[in-house]
Amino acid sequence: MTRPREGLKLASDLAILSYHEYKGTGWQKEVAVGTVVQYTQRGHEHRHQRWDRIERADLLAQYGALQAQGISQRQAAQVLEVPRTTLQAWRTYQERLDECPAVVAFFHSIPGLAFLHRLVLAIHLVCTEVGACGIRLVCLLLKLTGLNRFVGASYGTQQQVNRRVEEAIVAYRQEESARLAHAMPAKAITLTKDETFTGGLCLVGIEPVSNYIVLEQGAPARDHDTWHTLMEQAMAGLNCRVIQSTSDEAPGLLAYVEHHLGAHHSPDLFHVQHELCKAVSAPMAAKQRAAAKALAKVEETLHRVPEPLDNVDDEPQKRGPGRLSQAVERLEQVTQDVDAARQEHQRVAGQRETVMQSIRAIGHAYHFVDLERGVRRNGKLIAGDIQRHIDTIRTVAQHEQLSESCLERLAKAERVVPKMRATIEFVSGYVRQQVRQLDLAPPASYAMHAQLIPSYCLERVASTRTVPQGKPLRDLAERLRTPLFASGGVLEALRPVEQNQLKHKAQMLAEVLQRSSSNVEGRNGYLLLRNHQLRGLDHPRKRACLTAVHNFFLTRPDGTTAAERCFGQKPRSMFAAILGAVEIPPAPLSPPRQVLR
Repeated sequence: MTRPREGLKLASDLAILSYHEYKGTGWQKEVAVGTVVQYTQRGHEHRHQRWDRIERADLLAQYGALQAQGISQRQAAQVLEVPRTTLQAWRTYQERLDECPAVVAFFHSIPGLAFLHRLVLAIHLVCTEVGACGIRLVCLLLKLTGLNRFVGASYGTQQQVNRRVEEAIVAYRQEESARLAHAMPAKAITLTKDETFTGGLCLVGIEPVSNYIVLEQGAPARDHDTWHTLMEQAMAGLNCRVIQSTSDEAPGLLAYVEHHLGAHHSPDLFHVQHELCKAVSAPMAAKQRAAAKALAKVEETLHRVPEPLDNVDDEPQKRGPGRLSQAVERLEQVTQDVDAARQEHQRVAGQRETVMQSIRAIGHAYHFVDLERGVRRNGKLIAGDIQRHIDTIRTVAQHEQLSESCLERLAKAERVVPKMRATIEFVSGYVRQQVRQLDLAPPASYAMHAQLIPSYCLERVASTRTVPQGKPLRDLAERLRTPLFASGGVLEALRPVEQNQLKHKAQMLAEVLQRSSSNVEGRNGYLLLRNHQLRGLDHPRKRACLTAVHNFFLTRPDGTTAAERCFGQKPRSMFAAILGAVEIPPAPLSPPRQVLR
C-alpha cells in the first residue's frame, strides 16, 4: 500500500519527468512512466536527471541574455528548447534562496559552479582523506559556510560524493603508477618491511630513500610465501632490483629475503636498542624508583625524629633515665639511614645512566663514517665498538643481579652484532663496486671514497638532528667536500656536468646503509590512528586511498612527492584527476529553511 506522501512524490516526479521529456511534439508518457518505475525500483541515486548543473547554468545565462533583449519568456523557451515551466521553476528556486542575489547568481553561473566543484572536492580530499575528519564534519562545514544553499549537505549526499572521490583516487593510483613505471630509469633499491594488525593483518613495504610505499595490503598470513606473492605483484612493472632489505628478525621476513628476494638482510638498529632497553634499562628504572621511594621514606622519618628530642629538652623533670641518649642514638641512626639511601639512589641512577649512554653509543657507532673525524670505518671496528658497549651493559646487569629473562633479552640483542658487521661490509663492497664502474683516475677514485661520499653521509646524519646538533656535522662535511672542487683540487679539472654527476652518485651511495625500518614503524603508527578514527581499516578502498595520498599527494619541504622521488619524474596532479572524474555535487532538492537573523 502506497502512503499519501509517497503517492504525492510519485505524482510530482511523474509530472516533472513528463515536462522534461516534452519537446513541443507532444507528451511522451511512456518514457516518463518507465523512468518513474525504474526510479521506484532502483532508488533515488539511479534516477536520470534531464538537466545537469552546467547545462542548466548555461541555459539560465542564455535566458537572461534573451530577456535583456526584450524577448518574452515563452519565446525564449522556444529558442532554448526548454519548457517554459522549467525556466519558471529555475527562477523561483533561485529567488527562494536566503542569500545575497549576487552570491546566488555567482554560484548558479558556470564559473561559480566550477569553483563550488573544486571547493567541495578539495574539502573531501583534505579533510577526509589527508586529515582525520568524518563526513558529518564535512556536512557541518557546508552548513556553517552557507554552501548548503548550493550543494546538498545531507550525510547521504556527501557520502556518495566521498565514495566517488575515493574511487577516483584508486583509479588514479593504478593508472599513474603504470604510466610512471613505464618510463622509470633502472635503479637499485632497499626495502624496509614490517607487518601491522590494524584493521586485520597488513603487510607494509617502503622504499626508504624516497619513502614510497611499494606494498600496503591486507594479507591472510605473514609467512615468506605470502610476502613473496604480494611483493611480486607490487613490484611488477617497476624497473628496479632490490639489493637490501631492512627489517626486524621476524622468521617470515628472514625466510623471504633468503629464499625469494636473494638480497642482503640488514638488521634493524631500533629493535636492537629496544631489546636492550627492555632487558636492562626498564628493570634499572624500576630499581631507581624503588630507591627514590625508600629515600623519601627515611627522609620523612628524619623530619619526625627531632620532635621527641625537643620535648626532652623542654621538660627535663619528665625525663627518665637514658631517654636523652636514646633519642640522640635514634637521630644518628636515622641520619645514617638517610645517607645510605641517598647513596643507593645515586648509585642506581648512575648505573642506569651508564646503560642509557651505552645504548645511545651503539647507535652512534653504527655509522658508515666516524662522526667526529669524517673517515670511513670498517665492519670489524664498528662491531668491536658495539660489542664493547653491550659488555658494559651486561656488567651492569650482572652487578645488579637482574633476572634470567633480562639476560636472555640481552643475549638476543647481542646475536645481531655479527649481522650489523656483515651489513657494513656489504655496503662497503657495494660502494667499491659502484665507484669502480665510474672508471675514475686513482686520485679522483680515492677522493670519492675518502672525502666525497663521507661528506654526504655526514649531511644525511645531520638532517636527522636539530639545527644546533647538526651544525658541526655540516661544517665537517663542507671541510671535506669544498677542497675537492676548489682551485687545485682533485676534481677541479672535471667539467661542471661531470662534477654534478659525481655529487649525485656520492649522495646515492651515502644512502645505501639503511640502519632502521623506522619509516615503516611510523607508517604503522599512522595506520593505527586512522584505524581508531574510522573504527576499522578493513575496507580495501580506504586503505588504497591512504596509500595513494601518501605516494602521490603529500610533499616534502622541497615540494616533491614520494612517487616523484621514486620514479624520477613528476606525476600528474591527483586533484586534477579527481576533478575530471567526479561530477559536480548535486544541488539540494529544495532551498534550506530561512534562518532568523
